[in-house]
Amino acid sequence: MAAKFGTSGLRGLVGDLTDGTAAAHARAFARHLRQTGMAASGAKIFLGQDMRASSPEIAAQCAAALIAEGLHPVDCGVTPTPALALHAMSQGAAALMVTGSHIPDDRNGVKFYRPDGEIDKDDEAEISRLAPELAGPLPAAGGLDTDSGAATQGFIARYRGFVPEGIFEGLRVGVYEQSSAARDVLATVLEQAGATVVRLGRSEAFIPVDTEAVSEETHRLAASWVKSERLDALVSADGDGDRPLLVDETGTVLRGDALGLIVARYLDADAVITPVTSNSGIEQRCRAEVHRTKVGSPYVIAAMAEALRGGKARVIGFEANGGVLTGNRIRAGAADLAPLPTRDSVLPLLCALAAARAAGQSVSAHVAGLELPVAISDRIENFPTDVSQALVARLSGDEQACAAFFAALGPVAHIDRTDGLRIALQNGDIVHLRPSGNAPEMRIYSEATSETRARALIAQVRQQVRNSTGG
Repeated sequence: MAAKFGTSGLRGLVGDLTDGTAAAHARAFARHLRQTGMAASGAKIFLGQDMRASSPEIAAQCAAALIAEGLHPVDCGVTPTPALALHAMSQGAAALMVTGSHIPDDRNGVKFYRPDGEIDKDDEAEISRLAPELAGPLPAAGGLDTDSGAATQGFIARYRGFVPEGIFEGLRVGVYEQSSAARDVLATVLEQAGATVVRLGRSEAFIPVDTEAVSEETHRLAASWVKSERLDALVSADGDGDRPLLVDETGTVLRGDALGLIVARYLDADAVITPVTSNSGIEQRCRAEVHRTKVGSPYVIAAMAEALRGGKARVIGFEANGGVLTGNRIRAGAADLAPLPTRDSVLPLLCALAAARAAGQSVSAHVAGLELPVAISDRIENFPTDVSQALVARLSGDEQACAAFFAALGPVAHIDRTDGLRIALQNGDIVHLRPSGNAPEMRIYSEATSETRARALIAQVRQQVRNSTGG
């Protein structure tokens, strides 16, 4: 089974999922739910999907697998992942989302949700153990019960009244619809909050949008729309709608960790959980206790649960991709938000726009007021996972090799091996190498006092990686 669990869910090439691997993992998940008492025979399990060409076939195979294990799949159709998770949790049911999130259309994946939220690493291990013994042909699933629209409508209703009345009056927001499962949700939520919405770039063919490493094409497209449509901001989301994209009135794409920080401040969080890849300035720019984790929502969720056990009352988790998770019930405006321990793109977009308007600022001015270090992220695509892992392992285990690798950037002051290899240089710059958990890519992050310097660091490290691996 070539497909495997990454930072969030099962991922692999389409052919490595449709060969029965996705179905075997769905069966394993269903069996795990029953064995642990999280689902009884005949229990409903909600099934959603994104707009990839392969998602309907994988969803059908997973439905057949769930039936074979005695569960009752309910087809929710195309819906955002956070909407599906919220809907299932509200009914005390599990869920399964067929999505590859932001990765290209030749790949896909499956995300799994217990009745209380995302599965954890222990669940992943048990599903992985059971899946190989459950592989094999299955009869096609017959007509499924459908719940089309219920998850989406419930998610829209979640944010009704969140933004104070009148605060978005005169706000002109573009929605880059592309092929995101959240495209209609974003437009509707913003319209109900009082913004003037301009819908842009709708596509029926899948377009991968990575909010953590935004392509130059997406940058150019967004900036051109901001100018031509006279927008105060432009918003979008990745394929399954759990990662936000926010472009300010100057055409600049904002980093996801800046959005997460704005959420924490706007909602007055007392605990913030975020991976080591998020901006290093977060600790100094919010009042909450900040806890760092490895990359991946299961790690963030586990640390959020620990904060809740410690008595924290407003626990916010977020990743560098901008997805925000909530650990407690939170009241804001006229809205009463149930906990949602899975990534959500809508909350950070609403908070960023509302915080800027409440302060009487443009989006760019509000973000500038955070005074975060300049941080840049990029990736080397189609870079074999085993090669990237071997490089990081070698540099992590050999201080001389590490110093030589980064010598052109300056002396190394500190090494952080929490996830990949994060290097703090004596001049204060930061560079970070991390093999992606979702695709054959090497992720590269940098922080510096200027964008020019941060981009130069990325370029230098990218070339050094190529030189060191012959890639």
